Amino acid sequence: MSEQAFIRTAARFFRKLQPRVRVAVCELPLALVVAAVAVAAPAVWPALVQNWLFLTGVLLHGLLFLSCFLVPWERLAPNATMAIPILDLVALAFLRTGAYDVLPGLGIIALFPVIWLSASNLLPRASLILSFVGPLFIAFPPFLVHFPNPNSSDIFAVAISPIAMLVVAVAIRLASSSGRIQQARVRQRDQALRQLLAASRDREKLLETILDTIDVGIVAVDSSGENLLTNSQQKEFLRLSEGNLLFGQDRHTPLSDEKSPLQRAINGETFSDYLVWLGAETGQRAISTAASSMRNDADGAFGGAVIVFRDVTDVVEALAAKDELVANVSHEFGSPLTSILGNLDLALRGSQEVPPGLRSRLEVAERNAERLRALMDDLLSSAAAVDSIHLRRTDVAGLVENSLVSAHAQADVANVGLVADVPSPLWAEADPLRLGQALDNLVSNAIKYSPGGGRVMVRAARNNGWIRLEVQDTGIGMTAEETAKIFTRFFRTGAARQAAIPGVGLGLSITKSIVERHGGHITCSSKPGQGSTFTLLLPALQATESAD
Repeated sequence: MSEQAFIRTAARFFRKLQPRVRVAVCELPLALVVAAVAVAAPAVWPALVQNWLFLTGVLLHGLLFLSCFLVPWERLAPNATMAIPILDLVALAFLRTGAYDVLPGLGIIALFPVIWLSASNLLPRASLILSFVGPLFIAFPPFLVHFPNPNSSDIFAVAISPIAMLVVAVAIRLASSSGRIQQARVRQRDQALRQLLAASRDREKLLETILDTIDVGIVAVDSSGENLLTNSQQKEFLRLSEGNLLFGQDRHTPLSDEKSPLQRAINGETFSDYLVWLGAETGQRAISTAASSMRNDADGAFGGAVIVFRDVTDVVEALAAKDELVANVSHEFGSPLTSILGNLDLALRGSQEVPPGLRSRLEVAERNAERLRALMDDLLSSAAAVDSIHLRRTDVAGLVENSLVSAHAQADVANVGLVADVPSPLWAEADPLRLGQALDNLVSNAIKYSPGGGRVMVRAARNNGWIRLEVQDTGIGMTAEETAKIFTRFFRTGAARQAAIPGVGLGLSITKSIVERHGGHITCSSKPGQGSTFTLLLPALQATESAD
């Protein structure tokens, strides 16, 4: 135990004592010394037993010690106890004067009442005056007796002893003042800490209330994956999940542990709009997840993550209903539109000659009918991309090669170079038809929006259980605002409209749906005049599965 800790412990113990016991403890050292002198006097200094001054001093000390227990100090003023050390000085004057011939140095025990007075709550000026006057009062009687020829002991007692006691009193008073100042600072810091703790608890309660009020599930984990926080909505999601069952976009394929939102966040990934299905059979819920990593301020190391789970079942079902309606309407339009195009073709290319004016109008009608059929095909493809995904073991490298081969004619016409950096094989659990359609869309767009002499680069690699596929062009690029909307249906950039590049704005929306149905996600980065890069992340097959 340190010295300061010992002092604090002793102070706490002293404050717990009853007032009478505290006064007796303060008087006890002097009482023990006087008692020891009184007991030893008959054997060592027999003459003292006959000295009435000495006996008076001993008697007064005894009465003062008894008064410590008999007087009801708790009923008196706090400084009433100072009467004891003051009367001690009087009793010591009798004791020292009576024992001066045999014990001239007995006045040194005046140090005990001086310490008591200096360490008390008495006014500093009063305690210092008493600390000087008391020892002087004790030393003065023998000095007067021997005057005008005092000995060295008399001179020391009168000239030096009061000053020495005053110095001791000043030192004790300064130490006490410093101690009280430190105690006040400690109390202030303790009060500040208590206030901070109370405020922290209030903020914690407020945060818990907010987290339990919102309809979004929140989980916080540390760097080792230990759970730090789970709000009530997330607990409800876990209850509905029936044993933490998570499924991919097709609602049937269970997600492996490394593909779960929680494990991806623990691995340090940051993602958003990662859709999973929670629970089994009829009670399944569509959950959109997002994760953000926490980094240590010191070294930037991974310190944990916060994962958000949002129920988007109603939104997903509404989109599915809309897609079904669009598909049905498009299908119903198909037959009459085919009939229109067939008759226009017969009229334009039949055996009968068509007047030039009428031919021009028929060709306009045919062009617009073809455009309408292309739009309907895109709408049907969009619905099919959502509904019909059939996963099987697929070599992504082969799909990239086929896509580039198919795009060569378009690239040659546009004078755009095609470059691939794809290791082979690159196995994934995918629908080759739909994933090939997504690749065709990306490569075709990259060629379409690249000026003559440009280049389209396709890269792919396996990384931490994922296949990362990039399609990069050197085309016209997009603004940040346009990039944020690029996967929205029917959205087209201002530059595309200005350059009259054909299209209706459904291709990238279809591509995004296909990728998400595979349990992956797609992002875009672009700058005006510097081209665009589309990045796909798709779940890769495990090494053991690839080898089968």
